[in-house]
Amino acid sequence: MAIAQAICNSFKKQLLEGDANFTQTTGDKFKLALYQSTANLSASATAYTATGEATDTGSGDYAAGGKNLAVGSQQTSVATGVAIVDFADLSFTGVTLTARGALIYNTSSAVTNAAVAVLDFGGNKTATAGTFTIQFPAFTTSAAILRIS
Repeated sequence: MAIAQAICNSFKKQLLEGDANFTQTTGDKFKLALYQSTANLSASATAYTATGEATDTGSGDYAAGGKNLAVGSQQTSVATGVAIVDFADLSFTGVTLTARGALIYNTSSAVTNAAVAVLDFGGNKTATAGTFTIQFPAFTTSAAILRIS
């Protein structure tokens, strides 16, 4: 099993077919789910799956399916031929869990819970009765979480 950072191939197809809307206030709703190292996530992911998902063994706010990315938090831009998307950082509080990666998925698209991107943390990250934060990179053409050139 492996987690490999990628923009999902099925998402690229959805973009061409007009099935993804990143408009800030009226666009689609996106979620982020956390995964253990036993998960098998890569560019071939097509939808959210519970297989290999992280479990909060504490009394925190992580539940199956993850958490909504803040409505209206996504921003889009195009500069020097690169289209970029950004989301607000996301925190899970009071959790006890270990995660190796994450899946961003679209809960509003024509394809139910359609996979957008796989995030590889590069190793296990742990929180014990604490806060687990996903800090998205800078909103630039060389760093944004989603970049299409």
